[in-house]
Amino acid sequence: MPRCDLLLTGAHLATMAGSEPYGLIDDGAVAIDGGRLLWVGAAADLPADLEPRRTVECGGRLLTPGLVDCHTHLVWGGDRLDEFELRLTGVPYEEIARRGGGIVSSVKATRAADEEELLRTAGRRLRALAADGVTTVEVKSGYGLELETERRCLRAARRLAERSPGVRVRTTFLGAHAVPPEFKGRSDDYLATVIDEMLPAVASEGLADAVDAFCEGIAFSVEQVDRLFTAARDLGLSVKLHAEQLSLLGGAELAARHGALSADHLEYLDEAGVRAMAEAGTVAVLLPGAFYMLREEQAPPVALLRQHGVPMAVATDLNPGSSPVHSLLVTLNLACLLFGLTPDEALRGATCHAARALGLGDEIGTLEAGKAADLALWDVRTPAALVANLGDRPLATRFVAGRADDSAFDGRLDGARP
Repeated sequence: MPRCDLLLTGAHLATMAGSEPYGLIDDGAVAIDGGRLLWVGAAADLPADLEPRRTVECGGRLLTPGLVDCHTHLVWGGDRLDEFELRLTGVPYEEIARRGGGIVSSVKATRAADEEELLRTAGRRLRALAADGVTTVEVKSGYGLELETERRCLRAARRLAERSPGVRVRTTFLGAHAVPPEFKGRSDDYLATVIDEMLPAVASEGLADAVDAFCEGIAFSVEQVDRLFTAARDLGLSVKLHAEQLSLLGGAELAARHGALSADHLEYLDEAGVRAMAEAGTVAVLLPGAFYMLREEQAPPVALLRQHGVPMAVATDLNPGSSPVHSLLVTLNLACLLFGLTPDEALRGATCHAARALGLGDEIGTLEAGKAADLALWDVRTPAALVANLGDRPLATRFVAGRADDSAFDGRLDGARP
């Protein structure tokens, strides 16, 4: 074995690799070199000739892959607190949207915000996620709905990674999030603008890693999204879709036909859609925060997804209206209590399956030699504690590319066993 930069010993490992619950190694060690995992295994099997430059004793703490929040709308202006009050009086989300609220309400505030303001407020939200052990986050645009503001939001998202080196950021162009007020009643005209003007500009400037759309009765039809995805794939961009959240339109099947990385929400998903996703390898991204906040009653068909072997990711859907949820750990708890996931399924949903939903399954999401050394070290001994203890934030420290980041929490590495 060569030298390594860092050796972590005395850790309980939840590798999230393989089929056994959590991929547990009770007394494990991890060797890191050049920002990547060089060796992972039981401490008893540690190569005798390994020469670490630094060794850290983890004191029996739990070590997991860094968490991955694979669906957020992190960059926006203003707030939508009035909608929270309206929903409490019984006004449904679709009705609020038809009255000019919802996504369109955030568009006005976001268009009025400059890039520095967007960066500042998004940075605060990102710090909250980092304190939950998140090391990779996806950030969607979609609150500009015209080229310059969409560019500004995507630039702010890219700059988040520069300002916060302890978090990897993937960006997604969501120009087809809603029909803006100036195109009211002319969704085809707006979609043509997205396809012919906005999408090529975003792609040529390298601002997006993927393209998303909202396929719903209050947004865009299957036929419209089909045109958008064809254009996106022609430009070499991956696709993903908000599908079957409020009704069954066949969005999941459309996503699968285009080889989408993921289909997200899925409350009204049927078996035909599940089968299509299974055949295409499309990840189901479950968003229990939105389900909870909107007080929905129909949950995604988790049993069908299990039956057909569709990987299930879990994400916050952090946004100003339908899911102002700033904690991925809380979201994992909701996924278990509201959707019936096991703690193992929930944690896989925020690690290996979430990584796959971003096209990063070969890079992050499990503790395996060769992958990036993105890790979370917790002041607990068992993985279930991360899911069961609502509101607890037991993070000791995170590592991104092998470097500890103590910016958002007390990052003591050495110390007594938890």
